[in-house]
Amino acid sequence: MTCPTHTVTNQAPPLQDYNLFTADPALCEALLRGGADWAQGALMQQGEELGTAFSYAQGDLANRHAPELQAFDARGFRRDQVAFHPAWHALMADIARRGLHTGPWAQPQPGAHVARAAGFILQTQIEAGSMCPTTMTYGAIPALSRDAMLVREALPVLLRPEYDPRDLPLAQKRGGLIGMGMTEKQGGSDLRTNTTRAEPDGADGWRLTGHKWFFSAPQCDAHLVLAQAPGGLSCFFVPRWAPDGGKNPVLIQRLKDKLGNRSNASSEVEFQGAWGHLLGEEGRGVPTILEMGTYTRLDCVLGTTGLMRQALSQAVHYARHRQAFGAALINQPLMRNVLADLALEVEAAIALAMRLAQAFDAQHDEAQSLLRRLLTPASKFRICKRGAELAAEAMEVLGGNGYVEDDMQARIYREMPVNSIWEGSGNVMCLDVLRALGKNQRTADALMAELTPAQGRNAHFDAQLLRLSAVMRGTEDLQSRARSLTHDLVLAVQAALLLQHAPEPIAQAFCASRLGREWGGGFGTLPHTTDFDTLLNRALQIA
Repeated sequence: MTCPTHTVTNQAPPLQDYNLFTADPALCEALLRGGADWAQGALMQQGEELGTAFSYAQGDLANRHAPELQAFDARGFRRDQVAFHPAWHALMADIARRGLHTGPWAQPQPGAHVARAAGFILQTQIEAGSMCPTTMTYGAIPALSRDAMLVREALPVLLRPEYDPRDLPLAQKRGGLIGMGMTEKQGGSDLRTNTTRAEPDGADGWRLTGHKWFFSAPQCDAHLVLAQAPGGLSCFFVPRWAPDGGKNPVLIQRLKDKLGNRSNASSEVEFQGAWGHLLGEEGRGVPTILEMGTYTRLDCVLGTTGLMRQALSQAVHYARHRQAFGAALINQPLMRNVLADLALEVEAAIALAMRLAQAFDAQHDEAQSLLRRLLTPASKFRICKRGAELAAEAMEVLGGNGYVEDDMQARIYREMPVNSIWEGSGNVMCLDVLRALGKNQRTADALMAELTPAQGRNAHFDAQLLRLSAVMRGTEDLQSRARSLTHDLVLAVQAALLLQHAPEPIAQAFCASRLGREWGGGFGTLPHTTDFDTLLNRALQIA
């Protein structure tokens, strides 16, 4: 007999056993616009697999059981290994199988980066920490591809769709992963202050001595590392195992105890004469590693978009099932405004993230390259900033149920800041936007070419376009206004995309709420004329 004090009523069932891909019409449509219709079948399968109760449980387990450092063995010999829960390894195996780490390089074809972007957005919704080594490997391939020795010895392993967690020399593994090490105690984003030294070893290699304050995913098979060589700051390929067959002396001092991203290992390391291979030209380390950073910044945008998508899905699902004051939450007027506003933000994020990935597919188109150079830091700034705000609001939809670690919303909220901080914080991104605009007038021309097709469809957008054009033509020092310029630029691009491709009620609501008035950023302030039904029906389409 059930005790009446333990009768559970009016609680939403878990959101599971649904297809993450088909439930998201904005993502499905963006995939087709990006010329990746050939990937629909694989993404439908991925969405089905990720939406299962088992998949959600794997993501939860990987975060509840954080990685552990095994610095020494039982006899005191250095191991410098990281032990992960089996759920982490299962997640990584699926990521490699789906080609999210190197797919566009292993099987290049039109729309390859767009297809990967969609898969990345889906995968992040279940577990975000495992995307860190995924994105670093993806970003490293272009730089590695210019080095004859690495093309011969590393790329064949890295391009395989396999995950191999064994700690062995890369050549002996079924698949491999790449990490990075740039940040030091004294410098942060100012890489010029790095003190790690690199000296030639007289045998076509280099020896590195120094430290890294943040060394991402130390379990990876090799890392791209910045160090001061005689000719200036340079980039080095530093494997876990040296060419002589011994363990490279990259000593893990500790794992970082982080706010979020708990499933993933971030560390501090010391190089005690670690062997490295010079990648690119001596003294050109920053441009070499920043090429990797361009791709990883794209993934910051994609990752945050995926987290936003899942936060919205959880909130809408909960509101559909939870009763309050005599009606389902989803039917309460003010809650409808909040949820529709969250849905609008996610719709715009998906449109921009997928459009950015499309520019990465157009590698040999100058206008697309200029647009990519501008929109990558701009998108990272705006979307990653909004992600944290959206996660907080989505968590509040669930009330206390969303604030406990048993619910996914708490993990999403803790996860959000990392993409805003990693690979350049907000100020760094906005200053990079200014550099992109200042280096080449054709960059502003490429931006305006992206925006003008939407002209004449909304008065608020037309006014935004005029303001933005005037600011970019101005001669004043924009540094102190770089954030507002970047904010306005991204809103203009999102509005243009929605005006051209989204259902009309969504595009008009975005322009009215984001461009049409002094908007403080709070959710739930859409005009009363908004078509809430269209926004909410589109927010989570589960049969």
